[in-house]
Amino acid sequence: MTDSDFDVIEAIMKLKEEEVLAWVKDQLALNTPPHEILNQLSHGLEKLGDRFSAGDCFIPELMKGGNIFLNALDLARPAIEASKTKLGRAGTFLIGTVKGDLHDLGKNLVATTLLAAGFEVIDLGKDVPSSRFVEEVGRLKPDVLGLSALLSTTTEQQREVIQAVEAANLRDNLKIMVGGAPVNQRWADEIGADAYGADAIDGLRKAKTMLGNVE
Repeated sequence: MTDSDFDVIEAIMKLKEEEVLAWVKDQLALNTPPHEILNQLSHGLEKLGDRFSAGDCFIPELMKGGNIFLNALDLARPAIEASKTKLGRAGTFLIGTVKGDLHDLGKNLVATTLLAAGFEVIDLGKDVPSSRFVEEVGRLKPDVLGLSALLSTTTEQQREVIQAVEAANLRDNLKIMVGGAPVNQRWADEIGADAYGADAIDGLRKAKTMLGNVE
């Protein structure tokens, strides 16, 4: 198989991890600029996300695609650091699952997708209290704060976090996105969020739009 015969985007969509990693090694050996390698990997994951959004694949496949990207990223990281390529150019995204909620699959999907698209992602994990969100927003000054809630009983925590951020006078330059199974646009509007992410790809697209990074 020659390089010209190989479509890494298609390989990611088909979850062919060994072939994707072999391609990355080949590209590194050819001294391909790291950002070009990452762009191809990102496009593959985004295409897989499009299939997920259309109902043509499911969460396990999307998670597998995300893991393939992360493993490929690990291979390319030394070259990235050597070339001083920045992964965070698209913006900084602080994300976490709100207090009382121990579910993090959806959050992890969003974080991986954002990372693949060039965002710097700081993941606070799950069961995160409002005070921690406020503390980290004040310390890190992210462009976007993502609040995930997978239980109908914890969505109210999203409102509490937004109110706490506003009370701390940290809202002016911050965009807030909410998501999760029981969340919808009406809820986002009610609690004063800037955007609602229906899934990982929708969240990525809206994050880019909010920050003016529309391709």
